Amino acid sequence: MLIALCVLCCGALWADNINIIPRPASVETLPGTFAFNTATTIAYKGEGAKEAAQMLCEKIRTSKGFAPRKGKALAKGSVSFINDKNVKGAEAYTLEVTEEKVVARASTAAGLYYAMQSLVQLFPSAIENRHATMMVGNWLLPCVRIKDEPRFGYRGVMLDPCRHFFPASVIKREIERLAAYKINRLHWHLTDDQGWRIEIKKYPRLTEIGSRRVNEDGTVEEGYYTQEEIRDVVAFAKKHHVEIVPELEIPGHELAAISAYPELSCKQQPTSVRRIWGVEDIVMCPGRERMFGFLNDVIDEMVQLFPGTYYHIGGDESPRTEWAACDSCKQRMKEQGYDKEAQLQSYIIGRVSKHLAEKGKRVIGWDEILEGGNLDTTAVVMSWRGEDGGIAAAKAGHPVLMTSAGHGFYFDYYQSDQVLEPTAFGAYFPIDRVYNYDPIPAALRGTGREHLVMGVQANCWSEYMHTTQILEYRLWPRALALAETAWTALDRKDYNDFVRRLDGDGTERLALLGYNYHMPLPEQPGGSCNKLAFVDSTSVMLKALRDLKIIYTTDGTNPTLQNGEVYTAPIKLNRTTVLKTATVLPSGIISPVRTINAVKTEYSAPRLSADAPTAPGLLMKKFDGRFAAPADLEGRTPVFADSLLKDLDGLRSLTELSRNLRDVKNYAAIAEGYIEIPETGIYEFSTLNAALWLDRSLLIDNSSDHYQRHTHENAQIALQKGRHAIKVCFIGGIFDGWPNYWHETKVEYRTPGGEWKKVTPEMLSH
Repeated sequence: MLIALCVLCCGALWADNINIIPRPASVETLPGTFAFNTATTIAYKGEGAKEAAQMLCEKIRTSKGFAPRKGKALAKGSVSFINDKNVKGAEAYTLEVTEEKVVARASTAAGLYYAMQSLVQLFPSAIENRHATMMVGNWLLPCVRIKDEPRFGYRGVMLDPCRHFFPASVIKREIERLAAYKINRLHWHLTDDQGWRIEIKKYPRLTEIGSRRVNEDGTVEEGYYTQEEIRDVVAFAKKHHVEIVPELEIPGHELAAISAYPELSCKQQPTSVRRIWGVEDIVMCPGRERMFGFLNDVIDEMVQLFPGTYYHIGGDESPRTEWAACDSCKQRMKEQGYDKEAQLQSYIIGRVSKHLAEKGKRVIGWDEILEGGNLDTTAVVMSWRGEDGGIAAAKAGHPVLMTSAGHGFYFDYYQSDQVLEPTAFGAYFPIDRVYNYDPIPAALRGTGREHLVMGVQANCWSEYMHTTQILEYRLWPRALALAETAWTALDRKDYNDFVRRLDGDGTERLALLGYNYHMPLPEQPGGSCNKLAFVDSTSVMLKALRDLKIIYTTDGTNPTLQNGEVYTAPIKLNRTTVLKTATVLPSGIISPVRTINAVKTEYSAPRLSADAPTAPGLLMKKFDGRFAAPADLEGRTPVFADSLLKDLDGLRSLTELSRNLRDVKNYAAIAEGYIEIPETGIYEFSTLNAALWLDRSLLIDNSSDHYQRHTHENAQIALQKGRHAIKVCFIGGIFDGWPNYWHETKVEYRTPGGEWKKVTPEMLSH
C-alpha cells in the first residue's frame, strides 16, 4: 500500500502517513513529498555512513530490481548519510526529507544505522518485498524533519534455544528484524537443565552429552552452536548494531553440564539432561574448586567468541538443599564465615564476576543474585519477579534492567484468549500491557536513582515455542511495543497512534517479510468456546482486541473480503451452523479463520432416575504403561477395576512420583459414574484430563494437543436436571517437557459466560 499523498501543514508534529516504530523524539512534518526513483542517488560521508547507505541500497535492489547510483552528498535528488559530530548522543540522529533531497546525520555509526531504519519506514511498505520487480514511477516519501534519540540505552530481547533448539539462521533472522526497530541487545540463553547449546572445545562432552535430550516418548531434542557459527552470528549482529549478551547459567539450571561432568555437583552422581520443565534440585557445588576451574575455562573460551561488555551469569532458581547436606559446602561456609547457604550464591557470583572483570567484562544476573548479600555494585540486576528486585537493586546502587514477568515482558505468555492460541505458559499479557509499561518503577521516581534503570528486555522462554513459527507468533508484534517502550520518551507515547501504525504499515511489513505474527481472532466476551450448544436459538457475541473489523460466514466457507459479512451485532442462530469468523486489519490482511460449531439439540435426559440408589464417588480402572490417547486403552486389561474414586483429584496420584519425575511408572485411569446436574440448561465444561464423556458422548478430547498444559477444548451441552453419565480419562506421562502429573485433574462447568465452578465430590456417584 503506497503512502497516501497529501499536503501537510508546515509545523505539524505528526501525521497519519508517518508510520515509524518506535516513535521518534521529535517529528516536524513539512509540505510536499520527495520522489524516489531510478534517478535518485545515494551519498555517504564519514565513519559508518557507507554501511548505512549500502544497507538502504540493498533493500531497494532486492525489492525494486535496481541499485541506486553513488552521488554527491547533499546534491539535489540525493539521499545522503553524513557523520556529523554536532549531533550529540551515541545513538542519536537527525533525518530531514524535503522535496529536493534526503539528509541523515549522526555522530556514530549506530546513529546513522537508526536514521536509515527510520527512513526505510517512510518508504512504502513494498520496500520490504524481497522479490525484485523493476521499478516504474516514483516512491513518494513525506517531507519531515526528525530529531531522535533513545530513552534507554539497553533495549533487549532474550531467546532461549535450550528447551527447543533454534538454528543459527533463525537467530540471525530475528536479530535483523529486531534491529530494524532499534532493539540493540540479544540476550542468548545458551545453557540450561534441558540443553547445553555452545561448543566448548576443552569440554567436548558438554555438546556430546549435554546438548541431547531424549524425551519420554523417545523423540530427541538436540543441537548446539559451533564456535564458527557463533562468530558468524556475533559478526552479523554487530553489523546491525546489536550486542550479543551470552548467558552461562550458574549455579542452578546446569543439569545438562552436570550430566556431562557429574563431578561439578555435590553428590557427583551420574545423571542425565532434564526432560521436564521446572526447577532442578541438582546444581553446581560451590564447595569444590573443580567447579570454579570449569567455569573459568568455559568463560575463557566464551570471551573469545563474544566481544561485548556484558555477560549474563543467571543466578536464578537455584535450590540450596544439596548445599545444606554437602560437607564440601559446609567447609566453604566455615572458611568464609557464612551462616546461611544463600551466602554461597554471592560467593559464586563474586568469584565469577571477578574472573569476568579480569577479561574486561561485566556481569548481569537475575534478581536472585541479590539474596546472598554483599553483591558488588558493578553487577547489573535483571528484575524478572516483578519490580521489587529492580527497586531493591537500584536503592543498593546497582544498575537495573526491567524484564518483569508480571508486567508483560515474558513473551511466552498468552496474548489473547487461551482457547484460541497454541499452548503457552499461562498468564495473559496482550500487547497493550507491554506498550503501557514504564520501566522506571514509581518507587524510584524522584529518588535520584532513576538513571540506574539501564533499560528493558522481553524474554522468549521456549518451553512452548517448539517451532520457529511459534517463536515468531509469540515475539511479533509484541516486540514492536517493546521497541517503543524502550526507545520513546513517555510524553511521546500514544497507544492509539501506535495501534494505527502497527495494524497498518507495521503488519504489512511483517507480512511481506514472511513473519508469523499474532493477529487477534474474534473472541466471545467472558471466554471463548468453539463448541456451542442451544435448544431453540442462540446469539453469538464477538469482540476483537484493538477494535478490529470482524467478518464471518454461516455457510461453512472461509470468510473473505468478498463473501464475509461484517459483524455489527450478535449473530442470531436457529439451526446447526458452522460459523467461521476472522478479523481484518486496516490494510486488508485477514487473520487466520476461527471455526465455531453451534449445534441445535435437545436437552439430554438424566441417565438415572432421582430415586435410584447410588453410592458416593466414581468407579475407576487403572492401566499401566505409556499411552498418548484414550484410544490406546482399547483392548487393554486394567491393573484393577471398580476401585472407588471419591474425588477427581485422586486420578493423578496412582503412582509414586519423585520430585524430578525420573523413572515414573506411567499409567492411565478411567473413572465412571454419574454427575448431578443442578438445573436444566446449557452447560459449558472444561478439563485438563485427556478426555471427558457426558451421557456416553465424547464432549472434550485433549489428546490431540501434544503440548498439554491448558485445555483448548471447552464444550457446551444441553442437560436436564438430574443425574447424568460421566466418564473421565486421565493419561499420565510427560508430553514434550510437561508432566500431566502436574495437572489439576478437576472438571469445571458453568453456564455460558458465567463463573467457572468445580465439580465437587458431592456431585459424583455410582
